[in-house]
Amino acid sequence: MASSERSALLTYRLCGGSAEEERGRERGRAAAAASRKLPTFLGVVVPTLLSMFSVVLFLRLGFVVGHAGLYQALAMFAVAYFIIGMTVLSVCAIATNGALDAGGAYYMISRALGPEFGGSIGIMFFLANVCGSALYVLGLVEAVVDSFGIPPGQEAGTGIHVLPQSYWYELLYGTVLLALCLLVCLVGASIYAKATFLIFLIVAVVLGTILVSFFATRPLKVPIRLSSSNGTETDNGSFTGFSLSTLRDNLGGQYSTDYTTGQMMSFSSVFAVMFNGCTGIMAGSNMSGDLKRPSYSIPRGTISAVLFTYLVYNLLAFLMCATCNRTLLQKDYGFLRDISIFPPLVTVGIYAATLSAAMSNLIGASRILYALARDDLFGRALALAKKTSASGNPVMAVILSWLVVQVVLFSGKLNTIASVVTTFFLLVYATVNLACLALEWASAPNFRPTFRYFTWHTCLLGIAGCCVMMFLISPVSASASLGFLLLLLLALHYLSPSSTWGYISQALIFHQVRKYLLMLDVRKDHVKFWRPQMLLMVQNPRGSARLIDFVNDLKKSGLYVLGHVELQDLDMLPSDPLQPQQESWLSLVDKLNVKAFVSLTLAPSVRHGVRQLLFTSGLGGMRPNTLVLGFYDDEAPQDGLARHPAFTSAREEVPLCFPPLRAPNAPKLLSAREYVGIVADALKMLRNVLLARQLESLDKAWELRRAASPPPTIHVWPVNLLRPDSARYADTCSLFLLQMACVLNMARAWRRARLRLFLCVEAGTMPHAQEEKLRQLLKDLRIQAQIQLVPWDAVTRLHWQTCQGSPGGPAEEEEEEEGIVNFPTNTTQVSDEYVCAANKLVLEQSPAPTVRFLYLPRPPADSSLYPLYLHQLELLTRGLGPTVLVHGVSAVTSTQL
Repeated sequence: MASSERSALLTYRLCGGSAEEERGRERGRAAAAASRKLPTFLGVVVPTLLSMFSVVLFLRLGFVVGHAGLYQALAMFAVAYFIIGMTVLSVCAIATNGALDAGGAYYMISRALGPEFGGSIGIMFFLANVCGSALYVLGLVEAVVDSFGIPPGQEAGTGIHVLPQSYWYELLYGTVLLALCLLVCLVGASIYAKATFLIFLIVAVVLGTILVSFFATRPLKVPIRLSSSNGTETDNGSFTGFSLSTLRDNLGGQYSTDYTTGQMMSFSSVFAVMFNGCTGIMAGSNMSGDLKRPSYSIPRGTISAVLFTYLVYNLLAFLMCATCNRTLLQKDYGFLRDISIFPPLVTVGIYAATLSAAMSNLIGASRILYALARDDLFGRALALAKKTSASGNPVMAVILSWLVVQVVLFSGKLNTIASVVTTFFLLVYATVNLACLALEWASAPNFRPTFRYFTWHTCLLGIAGCCVMMFLISPVSASASLGFLLLLLLALHYLSPSSTWGYISQALIFHQVRKYLLMLDVRKDHVKFWRPQMLLMVQNPRGSARLIDFVNDLKKSGLYVLGHVELQDLDMLPSDPLQPQQESWLSLVDKLNVKAFVSLTLAPSVRHGVRQLLFTSGLGGMRPNTLVLGFYDDEAPQDGLARHPAFTSAREEVPLCFPPLRAPNAPKLLSAREYVGIVADALKMLRNVLLARQLESLDKAWELRRAASPPPTIHVWPVNLLRPDSARYADTCSLFLLQMACVLNMARAWRRARLRLFLCVEAGTMPHAQEEKLRQLLKDLRIQAQIQLVPWDAVTRLHWQTCQGSPGGPAEEEEEEEGIVNFPTNTTQVSDEYVCAANKLVLEQSPAPTVRFLYLPRPPADSSLYPLYLHQLELLTRGLGPTVLVHGVSAVTSTQL
């Protein structure tokens, strides 16, 4: 098997190298395998459960139920779990579609949607985890101060209430607790998993104790102390035990002021706090780099944890509404401790759950930051985060994440940052659903996840739910987050290096283009919607840079193909020589900033190669209808790439593998007879033909941007100068020539130019009548051009002096009516002297234009006359500067609406 036939997978498995390289790869694989130690339960279920319980379960569930009531609380849970349920299905689909590495949701999104979306969402997810970690630390501080803080209004503590309460003291407590999380995360994922398992056991026991307490605790009054601007206020909450009256009182919503922030609560603000209990669904995914089998563990572990937490939340909400009055629920965040049969255990559970959630978010943020740094999307900005310990733990990423969490702690209150955290997580979830939706809609054969319980409908519902809830919770936070995401997208699009992950946009574009190409029916073409579809043949781009740019202006949003013929025989070659060249041609298109495709072919001759490209280029209704060739003359080719601004402004040398230009005296690859034969072939195939001469001398930037008066002009000669006896202005070819000049003038770079149309008139005719008819034609065609009358009796006299016999005839007149003007059968009808006079006539029209458009007659039917035909075209265009010879065979203009 040839090496070029090896797939990426085969290369990864089979390609050999030196012994040292092989040993290095083995060591890398062994280290990666050694770092993946966590099973499903410890790596996914436990972190997800603890992250979802955390603050909300022990400190905010009563707050949610107290303000919203049972009905609205259950509705909140249903909405929240519907959103995360749709997201979990998308996560499971992506996670089971291939091997996962470190980075969790970031890794999934970046490999699905490409580096721009991946990098920007990676930053957003990093910030979400950072803010989430700060939120849980603040919740833990709140619990600690509630248990051990000096009551408001007292100067000295009594008993266990010894901790001072103020903004700075609480910031200090948060810093100490965060430092404890940092120490655990610095040791590594293994110790984190063991710590979280121990915490999970504690939380499970505490949860069981709380459930028992609702049944075992007798009714009691709970004193509540509240601090306000007027001092300390006291209120009493009641635990009534199971009471139908209590349940009825708690069924409806009753929103009031939050006693910690002083803000009036609403459905959206309460939902924002509650939703933080649902944002832990990615805790297991974030550990993807540490799981033994991430594709197996993430779906099973995440779904199990989500279903369990949903049941627990609903059960606890019902028990709280049936046993606690609204005052207790709204004004005492720690009431579960007050009603517990063993209060110290609840306190330990609160501390353990919130501490675990803070650690989970901190380690998740560090893994995302490490993955971002390793992918080099942000260059040197994240270079420090790449450093790891000997065991593979990204210690610098952990430290950097800790620093950012420490900054967020300055916000001071849990409810203050709850809406920001919720917005960030909702945005990430929406993007996960978008990634899955894009993969599903792209219909790529390699998207075949083993998890099949999703459809594009679930993805779409997840996106809609996330976006709606983002703006319901906080329109300001949602708008700011989307704006920040857009800035990151633009920055990464323009600044990040290209990746090898694949771009979902390409798959989606392919899918849609194929569908629309099938809908593009050539049988429904209409002249009103005609547009040029150009095939430009390029022998060597080094000598055709400005011609390529000129044709790009001439295509008018139509198809543009750069064609090239390589004179080789595939039977005599070991492999296709065109494949290595493709990259250089595509780089050329990018550098010149032209909207063109590239089509290369092998052929025994240039003529056969052009035929192949005319037959095969394009697809469906998008096929070239116009062939563009450079002119065949003896001028020495000049290296246009060396002078082109796109290459001269580059810091590095041009990395294009094009051969050097042909030496002035070197033989050409194409004979004059073959060149004219290409023109004849194209016309037989009903393709329009453009021959471009001296376009490499056209400095478009200087010509069109110079502040000169009068403005630059485009000269148009819609008459067959080589056939003065059949001069017509309304045949198919003349109208096509007019259309091409008009199309060029419509291009953005050429709008300053003015069209000048030359009307050749003879004595004895009615020039003003001809001019009026031509002016009316231009008006009907909506072409703005200045008409200039040019007497050419002196030129035509040279023709008639050498003419032998009558040039006309019935057959010839019929051809003219059809727009087909043949080159004279008897070549003595057009002498070199006449052609030189016609050339001089064109040259004398001043001021000199930027470019000229001339009528291109058909080649003679007799191929032996091809050299004479080409010789006379050379005489006609000699010294004219940038000139385009045009022959059209298709109707392209319409006067209809």
